[in-house]
Amino acid sequence: MKKQLIILALFLGSLQVAQAQFTLDGEFRPRAEYRHGFGSVMADGAEPAFSISTRARLNAGFKTEAYTFYLSMQDVLVWGENRQINTVDTNNSFAIFQAWADINLGSGFSTKIGRQVLSYDDQRIMGGLDWAQMGRNHDAALLRYKKNGLMFDVGLAFNQDFDSYTSNISGYVSTGNEYTEDPNFFTYKAMQYGYLKKEWSTFSASLLVMNNTFQNFEMVDGARTYGGFGVSSLETVGTHLNYKSGAFGLSGNAYLQAGERVNDLSVKGAFLLGLEATYKLSEKIGLGAGVEVISGNDADAGETGAFFPLYGTNHKFNGFMDYFYVGNHANSVGLVDVHVSANFKLNETSSLLVKVLNFSGEQELASGEKSLGTELDLVYAKKFKGYALKLGYSQMFAADGMYELKGVAKDDAASLQNWAWAMLVLKPKFLNGTK
Repeated sequence: MKKQLIILALFLGSLQVAQAQFTLDGEFRPRAEYRHGFGSVMADGAEPAFSISTRARLNAGFKTEAYTFYLSMQDVLVWGENRQINTVDTNNSFAIFQAWADINLGSGFSTKIGRQVLSYDDQRIMGGLDWAQMGRNHDAALLRYKKNGLMFDVGLAFNQDFDSYTSNISGYVSTGNEYTEDPNFFTYKAMQYGYLKKEWSTFSASLLVMNNTFQNFEMVDGARTYGGFGVSSLETVGTHLNYKSGAFGLSGNAYLQAGERVNDLSVKGAFLLGLEATYKLSEKIGLGAGVEVISGNDADAGETGAFFPLYGTNHKFNGFMDYFYVGNHANSVGLVDVHVSANFKLNETSSLLVKVLNFSGEQELASGEKSLGTELDLVYAKKFKGYALKLGYSQMFAADGMYELKGVAKDDAASLQNWAWAMLVLKPKFLNGTK
């Protein structure tokens, strides 16, 4: 009888394992870039930059009826940064990109806990930033509901860089370790948000309500000093609307910010408004046009009216040359971005994107100038069997306001501001099935 029970237990255990799905895949993504005016206006005579970087990822997933576990490891390499026969990785870039468990609670509810990508809607406020080789992730806990076209997430995060038993709730400890906030990248001390989305046949609408706290500091002998200065809280609330019917599509963003940025800088009247229209002219041609207005700093001393798009995939917006809101342009004159695009399907495996964007400040610069310039973006994509190739070229036609904004005299700037890149993408599937 005992033997029969053991056999039955093994049989039932094998059934449970048989219902589990294990996947193992990877990514190999080298990218070469030529930069001569990428991110900012380049001075005349300055040396252009050229480098090759590679992202290598190994992803493993394990899915059962009760839970899903996911682990993603990555390294970001710059060719030649490590000398040969080196015993250490000099850039220390190997990391766990994602490590989370999604536990099924039943009736449409689940909880997702761990290091993960938070991406919603068009990724304007929260996105995975996949263009950057390192990507963007969050250490967070989510309570989720998804059923019958309705989705609701509640997310919580608390960041710390040192494990201590006492005097560490605000991030400061006597050893000098603290969780610092970079005003250009908006690294938060804590985050709480709620996200609600409802989908219909041709229309969807979402609502995001978010609170972020940033650690305050004081400057002592030219260095930041933390501890005992508390935190500042910034609230962001807004909606994303999307309509799609046949060949026509229309989407819009509307977000407001209020509260305080780091060191109690009061934020009042900050906003982002965007409208995007698409039309599929034929099976081979898709057209697009849009406008985005982001408020700039028009407030009194000690206040700001500038909006910052926080944790979005900012490379996707306002031009691929990253002149705005990619580690820059915080608390500045804002932006008015008017753009048109055309996407051509050249054949079954290749396409060409052409995009033209005109930029101006939402507020005036010190000189009274608003015009910033025009950018041209070209992206060619080609799919092969098992891999893909992408090529890009961008050029900035800077206006007088751009030189003033970037702090480069027009007469000292190079006549040509451009950027070119080539990227190879391989995503092998090593294992994908039920065990």
